[in-house]
Amino acid sequence: MNAQQKKLIVSSAMASALALGLVGQATAADDKAAKEKCFGIVKAGQNDCASLSGSHSCAGQAKADAAPDEWKYVAKGMCKKEGGLSADEAKAKMKM
Repeated sequence: MNAQQKKLIVSSAMASALALGLVGQATAADDKAAKEKCFGIVKAGQNDCASLSGSHSCAGQAKADAAPDEWKYVAKGMCKKEGGLSADEAKAKMKM
């Protein structure tokens, strides 16, 4: 194999790797657009990210089931069906 063939193989491999990275980002954006945050339906330790109250900033740190300040992503339109709250509803419930 000569130097030109090696360069072609390496550049093809790099282009493929970059293309796969872009496809992954597009899929992640599409997934997020098809979901909504649903508050108050999370089981302890199964939240998706930071709490609304600011008590923690990471996924998997919910301390109690169905806490109004904890959320997870659900398919758009499913939150109400699962008995969940929007962010505004959760904030109002936390003030009570």
